[in-house]
Amino acid sequence: MPDVDIKRGDITKLAMDAIVNAANERMLGGGGVDGAIHRAAGPQLLEACRAVAEVRPGVRCPTGQARITAGFELPARHVIHTVGPIWHGGGAGEAGLLAACYRNCLQLAAEHGLRTLAFPAISCGVYGFPAERAAAIAVREVKAHLARATSLSNVTLVAFDAPMVATLQRALDSESQ
Repeated sequence: MPDVDIKRGDITKLAMDAIVNAANERMLGGGGVDGAIHRAAGPQLLEACRAVAEVRPGVRCPTGQARITAGFELPARHVIHTVGPIWHGGGAGEAGLLAACYRNCLQLAAEHGLRTLAFPAISCGVYGFPAERAAAIAVREVKAHLARATSLSNVTLVAFDAPMVATLQRALDSESQ
């Protein structure tokens, strides 16, 4: 079975087939991971995102869905953009939407024959999704995808800080039992 790794660091520095961007529905950059990826990729990424058709006014990628662009100046060849849910207490379908983010990113990676993919902790920053729940969903969805035939040989879960690395590791250890 393909590998699942957990790394602490800057996702924009990883030489992968694709990295996942925790984007907003407009796909025009923002704060956190989204802003960092846009800055590192250069202005071509913004132009590529602007070229993605809107599905409704101001929305290029609805929550739970994913879109792919080139990586431009990043060491990653592609960026898969996904929009995680904002946490509203758990009763607004947030868990299902977050799971859909991971599934749709993994599906896009498979459709493009990608071998390596890195995810940030989607929705765990300003969107306020509880880290333990988000990590469990991330690990569950990645492992389920990798258990089927896939082009992916490695998926890396990337966290910027030690507490999130530990949270992801606990989720991976729990899922592996």
